[in-house]
Amino acid sequence: MDVVLRAVHDSDLPVFYRHTNDPESLRMAAFTARDPADRGAFDAHWERIRTSSDVLARTVLADGDVVGSAAVYGEPGEREVTYWIDRAYWGRGIATAALRALLVEVPERPLYARAAADNSGSRRVLEKCGFRQAAEGRGYAEARGEETAEVVLTLEG
Repeated sequence: MDVVLRAVHDSDLPVFYRHTNDPESLRMAAFTARDPADRGAFDAHWERIRTSSDVLARTVLADGDVVGSAAVYGEPGEREVTYWIDRAYWGRGIATAALRALLVEVPERPLYARAAADNSGSRRVLEKCGFRQAAEGRGYAEARGEETAEVVLTLEG
């Protein structure tokens, strides 16, 4: 499968919206928007992402189809990676390929990532790309409606 990143287009946003409203994906991600179904909040969030000088956001394409997004955001020295892949494409190496491509575009280090502690798929993706667990914590996970264990991973120079 050919995985590439490109700039986010307006036409990607309805696809992203559908992806981020899949119940199983939400549960796995855990730390999500308070109300993922609030389209106005979703659109405002993506407007901020697309106009911020602190964010590099990309659309993930697999064989030409929009299958997710990947981004780096935050202040220098504290920048984090994030990604979301449509559940229909899980288990095919797409998230790993997308994250590797993003890391080429953003050579600065360190970079950080967060995942629900029980999200073994996302943790595997991050570890394959060189991230190592640096800390553990707990936080309120909107998608689960409860306190959830979280891990922080770091990619050093």
